[in-house]
Amino acid sequence: MSLKHGPDTPLPETWSSLSNAIREIHNHNAANLSFEENYRFAYNLVLHKQGSLLYNGVKGLISENIDKLAETEVKPAFPSSVSADPTQKSQEVERFLKAIRNSWDDHIGSMSKLRDILKYMDRVYTPSANVPVIWDSGMTLFLSQMIRSSIRDHIVGAILNQIEIDREGYAINRSAVKSCVDVLLALREDAESGGLSVYKRDVEPAVLKDSEAFYADEGEKLLLTCDAPEYLRRAEERFAQEEARAIHYLSAQTAAPLRKILEDSLLAPHLSSIIAMPNSGLDNMLDLDQEDNLARLYRIFSMVPTGPSTLRHALKESVLRRGLELNHTYGDDGTSPQDDAIVVDSDLKGKGKARSIAATSVDVASKWVEDVLSLKDKFDQIWRQCFNSDHEIETALNEAFETFINRNVRSPEYISLFIDENLKKGLKGKTDQEVDAVLDKTITVFRYISDKDVFERYYKVHLAKRLLHNRSVSDDAERGMLAKLKIECGFHFTQKLEGMFTDMKVSADTMNAYRKHVATTTAPEIEMSVTVMTSNNWPSNLTQRPPTCNLPECMLKAAKSFEMFYLSRHSGRRVTWQLSLGNADVKVAFKARKHDLNVSTFALIILLLFEDLSDGEFMTYEEIKNATALAEPELKRHLQSLACCEIQSIEETSTLT
Repeated sequence: MSLKHGPDTPLPETWSSLSNAIREIHNHNAANLSFEENYRFAYNLVLHKQGSLLYNGVKGLISENIDKLAETEVKPAFPSSVSADPTQKSQEVERFLKAIRNSWDDHIGSMSKLRDILKYMDRVYTPSANVPVIWDSGMTLFLSQMIRSSIRDHIVGAILNQIEIDREGYAINRSAVKSCVDVLLALREDAESGGLSVYKRDVEPAVLKDSEAFYADEGEKLLLTCDAPEYLRRAEERFAQEEARAIHYLSAQTAAPLRKILEDSLLAPHLSSIIAMPNSGLDNMLDLDQEDNLARLYRIFSMVPTGPSTLRHALKESVLRRGLELNHTYGDDGTSPQDDAIVVDSDLKGKGKARSIAATSVDVASKWVEDVLSLKDKFDQIWRQCFNSDHEIETALNEAFETFINRNVRSPEYISLFIDENLKKGLKGKTDQEVDAVLDKTITVFRYISDKDVFERYYKVHLAKRLLHNRSVSDDAERGMLAKLKIECGFHFTQKLEGMFTDMKVSADTMNAYRKHVATTTAPEIEMSVTVMTSNNWPSNLTQRPPTCNLPECMLKAAKSFEMFYLSRHSGRRVTWQLSLGNADVKVAFKARKHDLNVSTFALIILLLFEDLSDGEFMTYEEIKNATALAEPELKRHLQSLACCEIQSIEETSTLT
C-alpha cells in the first residue's frame, strides 16, 4: 500500500468522507467501500494532529449506531404479554434475547471493520492521549448505552423468566438465553483491568437470589406432597438440572453457588424431617430393604455438611431401637443372670420340667443371637451396597450394636450358649462348614461384649460339659473356636481353656494305661471311664468340694482300683472324686420288661440299693437317705429324676444286671 505524507483533500473533507464510510459500515454497506482509501483518511488525520477529532468523531458515530440499534431492534422486542401462558411468555422473551444478541453481533461486526481501518490511530494516537483503543471504547459504549440503560432490567428479567419456565418443566430456547449470556460475559466494567463481567455483577446475583427463594418454597411444598423416596428423587433431579442449567445456558462459574443454594434451601433445613417421615423415612426403607432409596439417601445427604452426621445419628438410633426390641422380646429384664443358670443342663438330667426350662433358656439364647446376627448381616449388606462402605457410618453402626448388646446383661451367657449349641454333636441341618461360618459371625458379636471375663466364665462351663459328656461336634471345631477367641483376646484368655483339652488328652492316655493294667490283674466288677481334671483349669463350681455320699461296695472297689493305679504313677497328688459330674449306662429289668437307662452317678447309687430286694420289698425315703448319706436336696433331686422316668414307683422290685 502506498500512502502520501499529506492529505489528498482538505482535512474537513477527509473526516466527512471517513464518517460517511463509517455510517455505511453501520448500515451493512461495507462491500462498496475501499479499505485502502478509508485507512488513508484515518492515517492522514492522525498524521496532521487531528487524532482527537478522529477518535471522538468515531466514538460519536458508534454511540449513534448503538442508540439506533436500541430503538429499532431491542426496545420493540420488549416482552409485553401479561398472559399466564408460559409458552407465549417464553416466545416473547426469546425474541427479546435474540434482539440483544443480534444487536451485539451487529455492533461487533462493525467494530471489527473499524478496528482495521483505525489501526494507525490505535498504534499512535491512543497511547499518547492515554485513551482506550477504539475496540475497548466501543465495548464501553455498548455497555453504557445498551446494557446499563433501562434495557438492563429487561435483560435480567428475561433471563430469570426463562429459568423459571425451565424449572417448571416447560421447554425454552436455551440457545437464545446462552447467546445473550455470552454477551454479558464478554462485557466488563473495566475491560483493561479485567474487572467483573456484566453477567457476574448484574445477572448472577439476581439468579441466585431468585433461586434461593424458589428452592426454599420448593422444599416446603415437597415436604407436604411427597414421601421420603420421592423427595430425595426430586432433590437429586434438581441438583442435576441446576448443574446442566449452569453449564448449558448460564455460566459454569454459577454452578457452585447454585449447588450451595440447593444444599442450604432444599436439603439442610429438612434432613431430619426426611429421615423421620412416617411410613417412608429411613426406618421404612430399612424395613423394606429399599437399597436404591437408601443409596440415594446416602448420596443426597453426603452433599450437605450436616448430612452425614444426621444420617449416622439416625442409623445408630434405628439399630439401637431394633436391638433393644430384641432384648425385650427375649426376656431381658435388666437383672444379672444367676451363676447356676449355666449348669442347668447336666444337673437336671431326666427331669421333664427342668429339661423344659433348660431347653427354653437355650432356645431364647439361640434365637437372640441368631436375630442379632441377622440384624448385623442386614446392616452390613446395606453398609456395603448403599453407603459405599463409609468408615464413619461403620463406626456408628458398631457403636449401636455394642450399646444394645451390652444392655442385655445376659448377652455373654447367650453367646456362649449359642456357641455351645453349634459345637454339640448331633446338630441337625448344618455341615461343619456351615457351623464354622456361623461361629465366625458369632465372633463378630462377641467383639461387642464389654464383659469378656463374664463370657469366659460361661464358655468355660459349657466347654467343660461338652468335653466331660463327649458332646463336641469335633475336636477340630473346638480348637478352631479356641483359635478364634485367642486372636480376639490373646493367649491368657484361652490358657485355661486349652488346659482342659490337655487334661482330656492326658485322661485318655491314662485310661488306656489303666485298662492294660487291670487286664493283667483282677478287674473291677464295673467298667468305668475316668476323666482326671486339673483343678486350676476347670470351672470352680465343677471342682469344688463334692457332696458327701456312701458308695456301694462294687463302685467303691472300682474307685479304689483306679485311685491306687493313678497315685502309683503320680506321687504327691490328691484325688477327689466329683461324682456329681458322672453318669452311668445301666441295664435294668422291671418284672418282664428290660430297659437301658442313662442316669447320673447319684441315681445309680440309689438304683443299686434295690438290686438285692425281693419281690414285694421296698425302701422308705429315710432308709434311702441313711444308706446313701446324700444331702436332702441332692437326694430329692435324683429321686425325682428316677420317678419321672418310665419306672412306675421306686417301691417296685428291680433287678440290676
